[in-house]
Amino acid sequence: MDHKYKILIVDDEEDNLALLYRTLRTKYDITKANSAIEALEILKTQYFDCILSDHKMPIMDGVEFLKRVNDAYPKTMRLLVTAYSDVKILIDAINYAKIYRYIKKPYSPDELLLIVESALETYQLKIDNENLISDLKDLFSGTIKAIIEALDAKDSFTSGRSKRVAFYAVKIVDKLALSPSEVSQIELAGLLHDIGMIGVAEEILNKTQQLTQDEYDKIKMHVHYSVKILEDIKQLQEITEIIKYHHEYYNGCGYPYGLKGEEIPIGSRIIAIADAYDAMISHRAYREGLDPQAALEKIKEGAGGQFDPNLVQIFEQVLPEALKEIEEYEKQEQPLTEEINIQ
Repeated sequence: MDHKYKILIVDDEEDNLALLYRTLRTKYDITKANSAIEALEILKTQYFDCILSDHKMPIMDGVEFLKRVNDAYPKTMRLLVTAYSDVKILIDAINYAKIYRYIKKPYSPDELLLIVESALETYQLKIDNENLISDLKDLFSGTIKAIIEALDAKDSFTSGRSKRVAFYAVKIVDKLALSPSEVSQIELAGLLHDIGMIGVAEEILNKTQQLTQDEYDKIKMHVHYSVKILEDIKQLQEITEIIKYHHEYYNGCGYPYGLKGEEIPIGSRIIAIADAYDAMISHRAYREGLDPQAALEKIKEGAGGQFDPNLVQIFEQVLPEALKEIEEYEKQEQPLTEEINIQ
């Protein structure tokens, strides 16, 4: 261990405080407090890995104190020292203050050390796991960004589209009562929705004339390619499901499975609107993009047919502000999304 863990010990009785200090000082960096009020003042300027508090103290007891610690510093390990075996006290300490363990008086120094060591091992394991997850997220985000950049490099039409589609999707999602996890999944699906275009021949993607039906059918295969690329990545299972159905129509006339209505995942229905709108206003080699208002009218015409009518109404509400924000971002040459959120 490169550093000593910092422990705050709290007890209104000097003899008890001294015993705790003598037992722990050789292994840990110890700070003492004679009351919960004093301890809370100390916590305003110092962080502790673990806090041991006596239960029976004036003004504020140990359970209430550790409850406040949990509210403000949830990562800190909390231990309650008590002479009581009252079941209600212990239940309150576990449920209310979320303590790791309680230490029953009288205790031996060896017993105290073992409990504290166990608490700090659990604390370190949590910290290590959080760091590992953070590192994996950074690595994964970098991989996703690299894939998006490779897609943009292959087809100039897709350049920036994935970020705009994700941006429109998030604007719609902001008006819905979805969980943070669902929001993150829909945003990531927006970024990756056309990843399967990597499997479509460049001569089709870059063709300057109108596509033939056969060529259009090959374009439609990008959904299948997207699923094949992503399906074995465990972290992307929910995202893959959203992408898989984002070309389904609300009336059941879409592809590749012919789902309709609320059989289609809500994330897919959201991406469908964002994707179609951005495709219509984007320029292609064989046609000019539509005016934003004209494109919106096309989306409205598709309500109940191609698109979920309720989501179309929300899209119409959020679009003016979204277009303003995109214009500002493009002026400043800043990315629409600073980071990829993966939960």
